[in-house]
Amino acid sequence: MSTTPSDRTLGMGARLRSRLGSLSLSVYGVLGFLFLYLPIVILVIFSFNDSRSTSQWAGFTTDWYRQMIEDRQIILSLWNSLFVAIISTAIATVLGTLAAMAMERYSFRGKMAMDAVLYLPIIIPDIAMAIMLLIFFNVSGIGFQPWEVQFFGNRLAVPYSVIIGHVAFNISFVAVVVRARLANMDRTLEEAAQDLYANTWQTFRRVTLPMLMPGILGGALLAFTLSLDDFVITFFTSGAGFNTLPVRVFGMIRRGVTPKINAVSTLMLAGSFLLILISIISRMRSGEDEDAIQFGL
Repeated sequence: MSTTPSDRTLGMGARLRSRLGSLSLSVYGVLGFLFLYLPIVILVIFSFNDSRSTSQWAGFTTDWYRQMIEDRQIILSLWNSLFVAIISTAIATVLGTLAAMAMERYSFRGKMAMDAVLYLPIIIPDIAMAIMLLIFFNVSGIGFQPWEVQFFGNRLAVPYSVIIGHVAFNISFVAVVVRARLANMDRTLEEAAQDLYANTWQTFRRVTLPMLMPGILGGALLAFTLSLDDFVITFFTSGAGFNTLPVRVFGMIRRGVTPKINAVSTLMLAGSFLLILISIISRMRSGEDEDAIQFGL
């Protein structure tokens, strides 16, 4: 069947529109990535600027990183952030995993209400949750007492209110991630373990937990990152005299932006990339472990 010149023209027009559409999407994608990540690249570059000005390049230096390391308040704030993140992540991971298993595997009275309450910290704004926690601690009179502890040779005085607040919002994020993992798990492997005379604990420890571990690690890393970067809830629940790194950076910004702040932000960015790398490696290893479970190795 022969084609007419008009058919060929229409075909060429359709191909041209398709190529232009693909090119436009590529351009929009590149512009979107530049809009999101170019300021971060500029921040990292100007953390090496040999000038207090954050708008004019005056040469390369690492002096701001030296000043950051020598700043006792910044280092203490960093240790506070790490301690709060580690403790709150450990508690939230255990409670969030248990909550996810209860919601996904069991039916009980009040499950719908429990489901709504579990997702509430994800939905409501941080400022609203921070104010609610502040009112709760003020009314109850608990939480603001400091927990004095030695952490890697540093004496810290961490208010219980900060840890409780971080656990309160991290449980929901851990539960969501673990629950998504539970929904995609193959339960026939657990049934096969029980058919081979494994009791409930053996089935959980040897089959369920290894298969669930990618979700648990993913939820823990998400909770750790959110806790490490949190400002609003920490600011409202910490009381006077206690700073985490984001709160400390906020106080420094109020006195003016300097390359030292860029250096601190670059350090936090490097920590986030490290967590992403750990997450990718754990997912790759968990895939190998899951194959081993399925083949009985």
